[in-house]
Amino acid sequence: MIIENREPEFIREIKSNKTLVQKNNDHIFYGHGKLLLTGEYFVLDGAKSLALPTTVGQSLSVKYSPSFSPKLYWKSFDVAGNLWFETIYEFWRFEITKENPSPEELVLQKVLRQARKQNPHFLRDDIDVHVETHLGFPIEWGLGSSSTLVHNMAQWAYISPFELQFETYGGSGYDVACAQSEGPIFYSKNTNGPKWSPTIFDPKFSDNLYFVYRGKKQDSRKAIEYYNSLRPIDPGIILSISDITNEISKTNSLKEFEFLIGAHEKIIGKTLDLRPVKDELFSNFWGEVKSLGAWGGDFVLVTSDRSSTETKKYFNDKGYDVFIPYNDLILKTVKKDLTNEYLH
Repeated sequence: MIIENREPEFIREIKSNKTLVQKNNDHIFYGHGKLLLTGEYFVLDGAKSLALPTTVGQSLSVKYSPSFSPKLYWKSFDVAGNLWFETIYEFWRFEITKENPSPEELVLQKVLRQARKQNPHFLRDDIDVHVETHLGFPIEWGLGSSSTLVHNMAQWAYISPFELQFETYGGSGYDVACAQSEGPIFYSKNTNGPKWSPTIFDPKFSDNLYFVYRGKKQDSRKAIEYYNSLRPIDPGIILSISDITNEISKTNSLKEFEFLIGAHEKIIGKTLDLRPVKDELFSNFWGEVKSLGAWGGDFVLVTSDRSSTETKKYFNDKGYDVFIPYNDLILKTVKKDLTNEYLH
């Protein structure tokens, strides 16, 4: 078990292969979490990346009731089932009904207003709306509490999740693509917008792969700002990252995989003048360690040709208690007729 997951039963019923359930005019939506295996930072400039939807995600349920003074009542619950966020909005401009709103309330207000901008008919009826969100992972893990919200909101409002993401949170959009995917995907973004496609990535050595949480959530916006300050990026670097992504997606050799992610780390580190995480924290580790997403926080990918027990002990002894086998966290491609060809 990754964590004691107290998701309501209705989430477990829909998360296998459905993103929307409608019962008695109420709605339930679900989006998967994400991890970016290759292409961090450079995906913003068109590099081909390999992204991994997770087995855990977030649901959004909506219930409606008649009202003469319609309001939106919002409650968010964490992975343990505890209420961590609650607020109320009026309908016409999504004004917050209390004074001194929190940063979380203001961000959600921005998302709601952007959804209304994309769909002027969104939430225009004389009804009260009661929304509940339920996370399937600790919010500090950085697995996509925002992107799954954007995905679910877009499904509810019948709008583009990518436009909603770009106009609110920003970023490359790979996390939104993961939210609606049922297995690994190739993803890139250029001036023409996002481009993504499902792929098969189920390496024979997946039992040798693990995820370790570093214990702090990285600020993706600041990481992107730093990357943007280094532009323009050499097109040859973008090509190299894309080539590594292609090779990683095809290899069934642990040693080759380790060589490729090591090369990937060196390119990122040299280009951004950042120290690879293995050099910084795990220099005596026998396998490879790769940063995922914005460097400096969240999860790292670990490879090991030794037992799971010995590998886990190494990281536990260094104070890293969240140690998750790859196969427990990552969705595998369901369809068997896919190829690794990048779809255009």
